[in-house]
Amino acid sequence: MGKFRKLGRNYSQRLCMLRTMVSQLVKHERIETTVAKAKEVRRKADQMVQLGKEGTQHAARRAAAFVRGDDVVHKLFTELAFRYRQCGIRRTTVVQYLIDRAGGYTRMLRTRIRVGDAAPMAYIEFVDRENELREAKPATPPPPQRVPLDPWAKSRASQQWAGPKITKTSESDGL
Repeated sequence: MGKFRKLGRNYSQRLCMLRTMVSQLVKHERIETTVAKAKEVRRKADQMVQLGKEGTQHAARRAAAFVRGDDVVHKLFTELAFRYRQCGIRRTTVVQYLIDRAGGYTRMLRTRIRVGDAAPMAYIEFVDRENELREAKPATPPPPQRVPLDPWAKSRASQQWAGPKITKTSESDGL
């Protein structure tokens, strides 16, 4: 299972808790939990969405082995896979093409401090969904293409620091 936070539980309890929380996150698309648990759930939820985007029978069996419920597996492989496979359209001057989100399917928003034990709480939700708490940032445009530099041209830095060349003339020698 990898390097995870202990969360005050042994391995079997921790695995059971993560399976349940990932299943509830997929089902409801937003849950409130502590910040430490949200960070762990985010890792596993992103892995499950990645399996859903894969769409193979092997990926479906791997996802079904982790999440709880056939309805959750169905939602992973239909609704969420479609949403993140075609998450937006980037328009260039000539061509429109679909952006395939490479990761970061979930967002964690810190909300409050819990009254009983002062634990920091957070919402964890899927990005690009209806009724989300905060809108996703727009995709950053690619940087403009730079003109290749001539390796033999003098740089501005060398001109700035070295200063102009002073040549001796014969008039100054005669004085």
